[in-house]
Amino acid sequence: MNQAELFPRLLISDEDMYLLRICRHHNPHAVLGWHRVGEDAADDYLSVIRTRQVGAESVVAIVDGLGEFPLTPTGDDFFVGGLPTPDPHAYQFRITWSGGVETTLADPYNFLPTLGEMDLHLIAEGRHEKLWTVLGAHLRSFESPQGTVTGCSFAVWAPNAKGVAVIGDFNGWNCTQHPMRSLGSSGIWEIFIPGVTEGSVYKYAIHTPDSRRDKADPMARRAEIPPATGSIVTASHYEWNDQQWLDKRAATDWQHEAMSVYEVHLGSWKIGEDYKELADDLVNYVADLGYTHVEFMPVAEHPFGGSWGYQVSGYYAPTSRWGDPDGLRYLIDKFHQRGIGVLVDWVPAHFPKDDWALARFDGPALYEHPDWRRGEQTDWGTYVFDFGRNEVRNFLVANALYWIDEFHVDGLRVDAVASMLYLDYSRKEGEWAPNQYGGREHLEAVQFLQEMNATVHKTYPGVLTVAEESTSWPGVTAQTEHNGLGFSMKWNMGWMNDTLAYFKEDPINRSWHHGMITFSMVYAYSERFILPISHDEVVHGKGSLWTRMPGDAWNKAAGVRALLGYMWAHPGKQLLFQGQEFAQRQEWSEARSLDWGDMEGWEGEYHRGIHQLVATLNDTYRNNPALYTLDSDPAGFTWVKADDAQSNVLAFTRQGAGGEQLLCVCNFGGASHQEYTVGMPQASKWKLVLNTDDAQFEGAGNDLKEEVSTLTFPWDGMADSLTLHIPAMSVQWYLRVD
Repeated sequence: MNQAELFPRLLISDEDMYLLRICRHHNPHAVLGWHRVGEDAADDYLSVIRTRQVGAESVVAIVDGLGEFPLTPTGDDFFVGGLPTPDPHAYQFRITWSGGVETTLADPYNFLPTLGEMDLHLIAEGRHEKLWTVLGAHLRSFESPQGTVTGCSFAVWAPNAKGVAVIGDFNGWNCTQHPMRSLGSSGIWEIFIPGVTEGSVYKYAIHTPDSRRDKADPMARRAEIPPATGSIVTASHYEWNDQQWLDKRAATDWQHEAMSVYEVHLGSWKIGEDYKELADDLVNYVADLGYTHVEFMPVAEHPFGGSWGYQVSGYYAPTSRWGDPDGLRYLIDKFHQRGIGVLVDWVPAHFPKDDWALARFDGPALYEHPDWRRGEQTDWGTYVFDFGRNEVRNFLVANALYWIDEFHVDGLRVDAVASMLYLDYSRKEGEWAPNQYGGREHLEAVQFLQEMNATVHKTYPGVLTVAEESTSWPGVTAQTEHNGLGFSMKWNMGWMNDTLAYFKEDPINRSWHHGMITFSMVYAYSERFILPISHDEVVHGKGSLWTRMPGDAWNKAAGVRALLGYMWAHPGKQLLFQGQEFAQRQEWSEARSLDWGDMEGWEGEYHRGIHQLVATLNDTYRNNPALYTLDSDPAGFTWVKADDAQSNVLAFTRQGAGGEQLLCVCNFGGASHQEYTVGMPQASKWKLVLNTDDAQFEGAGNDLKEEVSTLTFPWDGMADSLTLHIPAMSVQWYLRVD
């Protein structure tokens, strides 16, 4: 007679067995594993061990100090066995599979939860700032009398689920082998599975009232290479070598430092290079050009490469297209060792509808807002996060901190901020719902952005947050305590649009559009700006910088050089997208490498010249504090000549915090001015430090004076004046030297 017949209390109840069989049991740990069942010594069995081992032929419990106990099969791959002791003991299972294969494993249902009460409390409040350390998959080890037990804990937030199980290559993707327990009202499901190792592929089988959905882990820190969609158990083994950089970063206020940014799409800079190969080629390239920062287009996992990473499916997983997470760490570390900061694009506004990822994660709307008027971005075919829900807000704020903590990134450029701020963004009448006061402002999104910015700046001094915000929302870079959004900087989309439109005009017509090139100074100090010529400006039929310029090759090259010379002198930091540093002729495409051949041969001379100019601009810029120490202060800029539309000439000075002064003179016309006079407020001497028309940049190479001095000759209402030779389509910088 077997144990089950001797003692019915060893058996699993019909109800529990049914719920376990269909994976809808909220607490499988209360049934499976070790449990006391006897009351006194007169009972035959005082405790029981129950397990389910799908496909097993036999199971033996090896109990520490008591010996071996064969378990009795009771149907549906369940095994039970009684023990003559009321006290729990460490134990393992020896499982025999078909063909006589044996494995020995600890019991997943004999371990306490890996999340504590404080974790659950903080998650419910939306304030767990290291959420990634408790949710997701984590390799762990526990000591027992039978030795060290190693395995992986899994935890996922799915409050609407009727049951959740871990499925993976370690259990045949069988959803009944490892059902998880629900941790009360938190909505979190958890289990520790011994024997699961690094590299294992897994998902969650989410059971709703009417379906089963196999979902990638929202907190996965590594994912399969698309189009595969599994999550991967991972751990970092990387040892950082950038402490000197991090110390410097914490003490740096980038508002008053030189900052020029090279924006790059890692997959197309050179097709086929992974993170570690880029750590040689890309790092050297950016360093040689003299940039202070690099900005990666999104590196979080995304299903469709053509989205360029702006439709994210794995917010905590660096894309596996270009290597493993430690490879990305290595790349960032190499930038830091060369003194270059790393920004990454971050997309908290929306996410794709792929049914294996975040969308309708546990049945109804969870991460997305349930009202389609707030929960969908129809233009992009995506869902919008429910920013008012604590757990969702926590997911996003913790994600911002994750990239800074785990990957040492130096800043987050937040994509599509305008779409978050306005409830009627790109929506027609009847397609949006007003806020509680009847307005169009998305109050919950505003609060989320404020919380994210304040938390990042509090936790990581020196780390930047940058807004891509295309409207005139007030206070984007104002501090949160002053009711601002709290960003460090904002992309100056107005400057970008006006400047590119101006330079697209033939020089003969530019006098009619002069206001476009001067208007930016009307609002230059309303926010702290970055001047961006980003990937968005060289795709979808807009043309490259090269093709936007009117005229033949000489004039195109001169136009690009003049634009860049003006851009680097204008108040604000600079950002240039890959390929524009040598004026790539074609539009950018993520499907091919940059057109490096544009710089080859005699036809590439102008492109080589522009490439050299960018390196010189960065070097000269970094060595002239007048161009950046008062970047956000009106005292750092003075117009010298703003109204000569007929000649297409601009002139202004930049002042530094230490009294430094630099004069920038721009001629955007097609005719040279050999003796152009500008008024100056006082006698002064100036040294030419940059000329975009120089022969080294493949310009005309006009012989300009290396030093010029003012004359006591009134001009433009000023007591002194300066007469200069300004070649056609060129920019000169003069440093005051007296």
